[in-house]
Amino acid sequence: MANVKKEKAANGGGMISGIIIVACIFVGWLIWNFIMGNGANFEGGVNTGHPLPGNMLAMVYKGGPIVPVLLGLLLMVVVFSFERFAVISKAAGKGNLDQFMTNLQKDIKAGNIEGAIAACDKQKGSVANPIKSALLKYQEVKKEGFDSEAAAETIHKEIEEVTSLEMPMLEKHMTVLSTMVSLGTLAGLLGTVTGMIKAFSALSAAGTPDQAALANGISEALINTATGISTSALAIIAYNFFTSKIDTLTYSIDEAGNTIVNTYRHFRSAQK
Repeated sequence: MANVKKEKAANGGGMISGIIIVACIFVGWLIWNFIMGNGANFEGGVNTGHPLPGNMLAMVYKGGPIVPVLLGLLLMVVVFSFERFAVISKAAGKGNLDQFMTNLQKDIKAGNIEGAIAACDKQKGSVANPIKSALLKYQEVKKEGFDSEAAAETIHKEIEEVTSLEMPMLEKHMTVLSTMVSLGTLAGLLGTVTGMIKAFSALSAAGTPDQAALANGISEALINTATGISTSALAIIAYNFFTSKIDTLTYSIDEAGNTIVNTYRHFRSAQK
């Protein structure tokens, strides 16, 4: 039953991700066609004319049909970054994570397991849940009188099992951000190539080269390059930031697990 629910949740999450991706591309096209391509941004009042001096929207519009794709990729990075920030912030719990860990360490070392469990109930989140499970397991092995090594293995296994259920939620959509790092660069490179093809086509024309076509081709190449690099740079920053956040949460869980195991070892040593 649990596996069926997880599969349904995964399928539902994948469908939502697909809808978001398509929506971002569509919004990118709307921005490119109706905002950047607005005739007011061009000489003569039509988007086939030259951009007005200093009008960046018109200049980006001249980047060609790759621009809405690049805008869509940029929007994906922004949307999924906000989504990951909200999820990971919630995973840390209701209160300050550092303060929670400090108080938790004190309670565990002092043998106040009930107080530590109560703190986990209050904190909630993807860090507190595995720690609470480990604390409950600590009470079980303490009643059973396990030796130190058996207790350590049991507690660590409990933490690993609960953490494995929490991690997919934290890492979800991280693949989208990592993909945008490469895809943004590749899409920008594609736009660069198409722009340079147009530029060389203008140079190869018989007679005097068409300077307007040459300028448009070079402009398209540079605009797409800049947009692609910007998308990739933002994706790299977002991916590394959230990866660091997830590593911090995982480290907090491992740190608490080691404290619980060491506390049990001290308890066993005191009994001998």
